[in-house]
Amino acid sequence: MDEREREVGKRDRLARFYRVLRVIESRGETGVSPEEIARITGVSKRTVYRDLHALEHELGVPVWTDHGRWGVEGRAFLPPLKLTTAEAMAIFLSARLMARYADDYDPDLGAAFQKLAAALPPVLGEHVERTVEIMARRPLDERSNRHVHLLTKAWAERRVVTFTYDAAAYEPGRPPRAARVRPYLIEPSLSTRALYLIGFDETRGAVRTFKIERLRDLTVTPETFQPPHEASIEETLGPAWDMIADQPEVDVILRFSPAVAARVLETRWHPSQQVTTEPDGSLVWRARVSGTIEIRLWILSWGAEVEVLEPPELRADVAATHRAAAARYDAQP
Repeated sequence: MDEREREVGKRDRLARFYRVLRVIESRGETGVSPEEIARITGVSKRTVYRDLHALEHELGVPVWTDHGRWGVEGRAFLPPLKLTTAEAMAIFLSARLMARYADDYDPDLGAAFQKLAAALPPVLGEHVERTVEIMARRPLDERSNRHVHLLTKAWAERRVVTFTYDAAAYEPGRPPRAARVRPYLIEPSLSTRALYLIGFDETRGAVRTFKIERLRDLTVTPETFQPPHEASIEETLGPAWDMIADQPEVDVILRFSPAVAARVLETRWHPSQQVTTEPDGSLVWRARVSGTIEIRLWILSWGAEVEVLEPPELRADVAATHRAAAARYDAQP
């Protein structure tokens, strides 16, 4: 068989897949028998069975079978979006930001980029294609990608998930623990370049934040749950500096030097922040945040241009970190 014949065979197979999938989708929740699919598509029942298994295992189409009838999950496919150029550009910039800070290649994000390119002018579309090419050179984390798929399904269907969670890097020696969680949100973090699951942890009786990279043995259970009011989720996440919203709230007061005051003022770093400019040009910055784990790293990123005034524990921690760093630099290599 020459190359042309192989290409024709591939196109015929894909066209047959498309016809089979359209038949299954048209039957909705009732499903359809392989015999009926064979009659409508004009192929043998044996071929239909092969195509059904190929749709599931090769293409990842979420088909189901029950008492001899086959169907596809109702929300497996979303209708195409009709975007204006400005809307498409806004979505592209958001996705571009996520792609820029991702460590691994996400095939779903790449596929979304390619679809988005069709809605953009040629110049922007070419930029999207170049972005996809660069993204595809990154390593693929198959386990993390699979977990995102499962969590997306659980989130959309309001299904409880179970998993084992590895100890955080800032808690060495802490053993992994089992968790049973109601998924509320999946959120990206620019500071850690990672995705997080935010949900109600039934094993702890409170909302908790989980880094998806640390999940093990993830399972979507058949149990469903009633979601909380959207406003309550936003209120819970409001005090978080980035992702962590399950720590006691604390008032943080900082003084920024005149050298960086203008840069600090350019950005609203937290919804609760209050800023006062001092006569000497320095800046007193206040905010009420959930714990100090995340904001501590932001404070350290400003080096000697910021001083922690409150709380005392955070001031002592940052001062000790700077002393340790200075001692390391003072030491002979």
